Amino acid sequence: MPKKLSKGRNSFSIEPSASSKPSPSNLPDWATDSLPLPKLVVLDLDYTLWPFYSDIHVATPIKPAPNSNHLALADRNGELFSLFPDAPYILNLLSHLGIRLAVASKSPVGDLCREMLKILRLPADGDATSSKGRKTIEAFDCGLEIYEGTKLRHFEVIGKRTGIPFNEMLFFDDERPNFEVESLGVTMRLVGNKGLCWDELEKGIQKWRVNRGV
Repeated sequence: MPKKLSKGRNSFSIEPSASSKPSPSNLPDWATDSLPLPKLVVLDLDYTLWPFYSDIHVATPIKPAPNSNHLALADRNGELFSLFPDAPYILNLLSHLGIRLAVASKSPVGDLCREMLKILRLPADGDATSSKGRKTIEAFDCGLEIYEGTKLRHFEVIGKRTGIPFNEMLFFDDERPNFEVESLGVTMRLVGNKGLCWDELEKGIQKWRVNRGV
C-alpha cells in the first residue's frame, strides 16, 4: 500500500534545519576527523531524497514553483514538491569533500525523476536565497539508475561503470528489502521519516566505517 505523505503536499518545507549550512568552522566531526570516507554515496529517491512517490503524487507537467528560486517545483495541480530539507546541503558538502554521488531508484517514471532533478537546484555556497546553484542532477557525477527491478542490478551497473569497489559504497534507502545490496559488500543505511538528513548521514558513515574495520 502506498505511503501517504506525512504533510499536506502544499505544506512542504524547503527550510533546512539549523545545522544544514556547514561552514569551515562547523563541519560535522566525521568530515574533519581524518578517518576514511566512502568513495561513493548512492541515494534512493522516493522517501529518501524527497518526501513523496514520484509515480503517484506528482501530476505532470511540472515547472519551477513561483518565488522558490528553483528549490521547489509545482505540478499540474499546483501541488509543491522539494527535496527533504537537509538534502541539498548534504549533496553540496559530499561533493565538496570529493565523495562521488549516484542514484539507485526503482521508480517507474525515470524521465519524470530526471526532469525534477533538473528543475530543483542546490543552494549556491550554502545560500538558500540564491537561484544560481547548480541543478541537482549535476551533483550525481556517477549517474542515475532509475528503473524497475532490483537494487542489485542498479549497483552492478554502477560498479561496472565507475570501477569503484562495492565496499567503498554507502547507500541510503527507505525500504528494508533493499538490504540485499549488502550481499555485494555495499553498506546500506535505512533512513527514517526525515529521509536524508544530517543524523542519518552520520549514522551511515559510522556504519560504513565499522564495516571497514575503522
